Amino acid sequence: MLDVGEGHRIHIEQAGQGQPALVLHGGPGSGCTDAHYDLFDLSRYRVTLMDQRGCGRSTPAAARDLAALDSNTTQHLIRDIEAARRHYGIEKWVVFGGSWGSTLAMAYAQAHPARVIALVLAGVATTSARDLRWLYGDIGNIFPEAFQAFAGHVPDVGGGPEHTPDRIAAYAARLRDNATAQAAADAWCQWETAIFGGDISDPGSRYADAAFRLGFARIVTHFFTHGAWLDDGVLLRQVERMAHIPCTMIHSRYDPSCPLRGAWELNRDWPASTLHILDGSAHSALDRDMRRAIRAATDTYAGI
Repeated sequence: MLDVGEGHRIHIEQAGQGQPALVLHGGPGSGCTDAHYDLFDLSRYRVTLMDQRGCGRSTPAAARDLAALDSNTTQHLIRDIEAARRHYGIEKWVVFGGSWGSTLAMAYAQAHPARVIALVLAGVATTSARDLRWLYGDIGNIFPEAFQAFAGHVPDVGGGPEHTPDRIAAYAARLRDNATAQAAADAWCQWETAIFGGDISDPGSRYADAAFRLGFARIVTHFFTHGAWLDDGVLLRQVERMAHIPCTMIHSRYDPSCPLRGAWELNRDWPASTLHILDGSAHSALDRDMRRAIRAATDTYAGI
């Protein structure tokens, strides 16, 4: 448990030996699992898992304490990454990020390019305004029945995609009120999993845990209400800051959560990047096909 200040203590663990690597999980607010180690050959990598502020085993936990949202921004998370790197005496590392973790990985690489050996990004997300509108608005045209329930939980907000920022903000407000928080978390997470054909009642899903749903929804709406504290489109506009860093991006063509367009544009403007497009709609780094492609990428960077 690394004390990073402002009342936050970050859970960090390591396994393996060899090239230093860091895992940045998705969400924001999902936390790491032991399965993330499977993305690396632990005979060639020393892998650091870090639960970001407010989630996983870090404290305070957003599911129990709204103080977890204080001093919890993208910039704070970048500082935490650097604190962990210095704590372990690591000069530079291979950084993996999945989904939201890919946004954080790129923001970190642009802030500290000298500390990154290579990047592996899966289910690539830039957390731009257009991508948030897609995920919490436009894609409702493909999943109208699930979207009706999602948008209907905040009936004072219009149901159209153009109302996406207000919809996210309305959920964030409900999630801060203990009287409405769990119901809002359930509705939010049902939407998050419905676009992949899932349900929060599935006992095999992380969303089956009510505390996970509450903490996750509180953190993700906290970040997305503020555009993740990133200027809109900044990761693409400033790609030259990391243009020399080798990067492998892995993205499914029909990923319902993050359109392929964002990864394609990054690859177009990033000379040292490679984009592998998978068939199907996998988004999670722990999906079988995604996991295999990530492992192949990390194997490539093990000796550089």
